[in-house]
Amino acid sequence: MDAVRASAPRVAVDRLRPGDVLELATDVGPAPSNVGALLLLSGDVPADAVQDALVDRLGRVRRLADRVVSPPRPLGRPYWARDPGFDVRDHLSQLRCVRTDDDALLAVATDAVTSPLPRHRPLWRVSVLVGPAGTAVGVVVVLHHVITDGVGGLVLLARLADGVDVAARHDTAGSRRGPTTGALARDVLARALAGLRGAPASARLLARGAVELGVSGHGAVLAPRTSVNAPTGPCRRVTVVDVDLVGVRQASRRHDATVNDVLLVAVAGALGRLLAGRGEHPPELVVSVPVSGRPSGRDDLGNDVGVMPVRVPVHGTRAERLACVSRRTRAQKAAGRGSSSALVGPAFRLLARLGLFPALIDRQRLVNTFLSDVRGPSQPLLLSGAPVVRTIPLVVSAGNVAVAFAALSYAGRLTVSVVVDPELVPDLEVLRAGLEDELRDVLRDVLPRGGAQDGVLHEPGA
Repeated sequence: MDAVRASAPRVAVDRLRPGDVLELATDVGPAPSNVGALLLLSGDVPADAVQDALVDRLGRVRRLADRVVSPPRPLGRPYWARDPGFDVRDHLSQLRCVRTDDDALLAVATDAVTSPLPRHRPLWRVSVLVGPAGTAVGVVVVLHHVITDGVGGLVLLARLADGVDVAARHDTAGSRRGPTTGALARDVLARALAGLRGAPASARLLARGAVELGVSGHGAVLAPRTSVNAPTGPCRRVTVVDVDLVGVRQASRRHDATVNDVLLVAVAGALGRLLAGRGEHPPELVVSVPVSGRPSGRDDLGNDVGVMPVRVPVHGTRAERLACVSRRTRAQKAAGRGSSSALVGPAFRLLARLGLFPALIDRQRLVNTFLSDVRGPSQPLLLSGAPVVRTIPLVVSAGNVAVAFAALSYAGRLTVSVVVDPELVPDLEVLRAGLEDELRDVLRDVLPRGGAQDGVLHEPGA
C-alpha cells in the first residue's frame, strides 16, 4: 500500500481520497453517513466561553472550511475547495437543555448525528449543550464520514482541548477559487499514469486484501440470516455501557488476545442473547471491524480504512470463544492493516455509480453487525477550563444492519455505545443487559469483587 501511495502524483488539485469518495458515494440513506461524539463536561464554565474556544480552535482546522465539489465525470473524482462563504460560527450553535441527565443529553446527541448535513456547505456541525444555569454541560460534534474516519475524528477532538497547538497542525486546504478545467484534466492524466506505474503493487495489495476480508479459495462465508438484519429506517436509539479499561486489557492478555478481541466476543455474545430471546440460535455471527491503514505517525483527517469481517462464535465458554476469535483475527491481520480497501472500495463505488448500492446493502449477507474500536486520550482533557468527564462515540449504521457498536477509550475507561434502529430493535434494554453481563464476566477474573458491578457501569439509553 505504501508503494501505491508513494506513486501518487503531486498536483494542485486536492482530490478526495478513495476512502472519502466511498463514504460520499455510499451515503444513500435513509439515515445519513454521519459520525460524531458527545463530550460530557463538568464544572461551571459559561456556555459562551466554551463556544468562543470552539470558534477559535475549529476555525484553525482548515479542512473544516472546505466543501466537496463534484466535477463532470471525465474530470475525475470530487475534490475539496474552500467554501467562499465560510464562517465557522455558522456551524456552531447552542442547544438549551431543560434536562441535563445523561439520558436527555444522549437523546439530543443522537438526534444531531442522525440529522443530514447540507451537501453544499462544509459537512459538519458542533453544538454546545447548555444547562438551565447557562453553563456548558456537553458538546456534540457531528461530521459527515467523508471528512474523516474514526482515527482522524479523534485527532480533531484532541485539537479542541486546552493546551493543544492547533496552529501547527493544519490540514491541506482547498483552493479558494477551485482548480481550473485544465488543472483537473492534467490531474486525471497524471493519476492514470501513476496508476499504471503502481499496477504491480496494486495486484499484491488486492491479494492481501482478500486475506483481511477472510476470503478463502471457496469465497466468503455468508452471515446467518437474523431478525436484526432487515432494511433500516432513519431513526436511531443509543445506549451506553462503561467499563474499566485496565481490567479489559488484563483480561485480554491472560488469553493472549487483544482488547478488540474481547469486545468482539462481548458484542457477539450480547447480540446472540437478544436473538435467542426471539427464538433464533445462530452458531456464530459475523462482526465487521474497520481496520486503519494509516502509516504510523500520520494524524491528519480523511478516510484510510479497510474492513475485517470476523466470524465470532456465539456458544461455548468465554475462554473458548476468545481463543477462537484471537486465532482468526491474527490470521486476517497478517495481510496488512487496511489492505481490504483495495477490494471493497472500487466494488462499492462502482455499485453506487450504477445505482445498485442501496439494493445491495438492504439485502447483503456479509455481516450481521459492526464494531468500531478506537483508542482515545489516556489523560483527561479540558475544554475552556471545563473537564471532559466522558466521551461517547456516535455512529449510524446503514442498510440492513440494525445493530452497531462503537467503543472508545478515554482516561482509563472504555465506553461502548450500542446503536440500534428502534423499529427493528425495540428491546434495546435486553441488548444492553446482555452486553453488561458479557463484560462483567470478562472482568470477574481480574478485578476485585464489590466494585461497581465488577467494573461495569450501567448507563442510560436515549
